[in-house]
Amino acid sequence: MRSVESAPVLTPEALTATATAIAAAQEPDGAIPWFPGGHTDAWDHLECAMALDLGAQTDAADAAWAWLRHHQRADGSWPAKTVAGVVTEAHAESNQCAYVAAAAWHRWLLTGDRAFVAEIWPAVRRALDFVVGLQAPTGQIWWARSAEGDAHHEALVTGCSSTLHSLRCGMALAALVGEIPPVWETATGALEHALVSHPEYFAVRDRWSMDWYYPVIGGALRGAAGRARLSDHRWDLFVLDGLGIRCVSDEPWVTGAETCELAIALHLVGESAAAAKLVTDVQHLRVPGGGYWTGWQFRDQVFWPVEQSTWTSAAVILAVDTLAGGVTERLFRGDDLPAGRYLPAGDGGTFLPAPRSALVAELAPACGCASIDAA
Repeated sequence: MRSVESAPVLTPEALTATATAIAAAQEPDGAIPWFPGGHTDAWDHLECAMALDLGAQTDAADAAWAWLRHHQRADGSWPAKTVAGVVTEAHAESNQCAYVAAAAWHRWLLTGDRAFVAEIWPAVRRALDFVVGLQAPTGQIWWARSAEGDAHHEALVTGCSSTLHSLRCGMALAALVGEIPPVWETATGALEHALVSHPEYFAVRDRWSMDWYYPVIGGALRGAAGRARLSDHRWDLFVLDGLGIRCVSDEPWVTGAETCELAIALHLVGESAAAAKLVTDVQHLRVPGGGYWTGWQFRDQVFWPVEQSTWTSAAVILAVDTLAGGVTERLFRGDDLPAGRYLPAGDGGTFLPAPRSALVAELAPACGCASIDAA
């Protein structure tokens, strides 16, 4: 394993086995489905690619990135679901498309591979331009666009929080290549403002644990505000000692990926002991080959659904690397990522686009890197 040798929960050998289990599910064209025979979406595919890189499964990770480049559509998006190379749901989800920037920044942090950054940059630019094109005048980003080009006018806290982080990673990549799209900066600032100050802009999804902790992972809430959110009444609603956390509040079902994501959020606000306990608790989902069941239905005492999902395994690897102080911690902490710029118009809560300025010069120091062209 790379970057996880001091893992506090699992040994390097155990994590290597988990990465190998992810690679075993990869299809010949490089796609990583949810499970063998299942569907592939860009977000979970990328999460798995990140875990493969951490697990030194470089060939499999390279194939995953090749699949992503080859299947990007002309508008910068990826279909929501593909099964064995056939598109089964053609609409595009904004957070899925945005995640290419976060995953690409993760690979840069891990490898320092400038050739990879240069190769993936056109896909990142097209994807984030597509995502920013789904932004409402009040800052939130609509969750999807149909294959016919119509936006689904609903914004989700989880998706927008993930997208906020991805946009900041995209700006860091842009600074690295010396090509800053000014609209990304104001789009990022407006999205953060909406998440922090206007919960009424977002659809109510209170039963989902992701809506509770994702503003912390995405960087909208950190420090005291992040700790306050994670320690509120929802802790007792979602967390089951010794098992993990519920996916939704009203079902007797704990899930490994959500548990590991909450662990990442807790670590980011200084609650590392609680984070490590959660990752330890969820090891009851592990199978001998290194993979993980998606979840446990504790009322009926059965694993459910009957699948060992690749993205659950990936979430375990990313959480352990975060707790070990690896590059995944740096990715999600985001201290070296550029910030957005919110320019309120002063009327109706809308925001103004930023004037074109020397943004490359402003943002390159923020991400601690010189232009890739200057290297």
